[in-house]
Amino acid sequence: MSDDAKDAGLVAMIGSILGGGKRADAVEPPLLAEFVQAAPTSKPEPAAASPKPQDASNAAPAAAKPVEPVTQSLTPDGKRRLPAEAIADLVLGELRKIEDFPASGASVTVYGYRHWNAMITFAPFSTTFRNATRFRQAMPDLVFKLRRFVELDI
Repeated sequence: MSDDAKDAGLVAMIGSILGGGKRADAVEPPLLAEFVQAAPTSKPEPAAASPKPQDASNAAPAAAKPVEPVTQSLTPDGKRRLPAEAIADLVLGELRKIEDFPASGASVTVYGYRHWNAMITFAPFSTTFRNATRFRQAMPDLVFKLRRFVELDI
């Protein structure tokens, strides 16, 4: 029996033990391009009130209290504060754009505080050593890009 056949049998056995060949529908994290477009570059300007056919009693309180949309907290320099899980989802979403990135078995951990960082780990047999090295080499660039727009919220 060849080594390739043994490896294929071992992978099939492990796959049947861990998941039985069933895969859950993956939830796509928000992509960096979508996040950057949503990030404000300056302070939001209040929108002009549009005239609506309402009675006068409802119009006065609305003018006294402008309603702001619910947004994520921002730092003084305009970065969004996100929890570690949300940043990990953003990093993982960007990594999924790279060719041959595994559909499952990859995990991103965000750590640190002011100068946060991220690391990636792979489950056994989820990717090759060569591809894992490529993905790990791409991590510093992704983290550098995200640090310009996101700050870790603890």
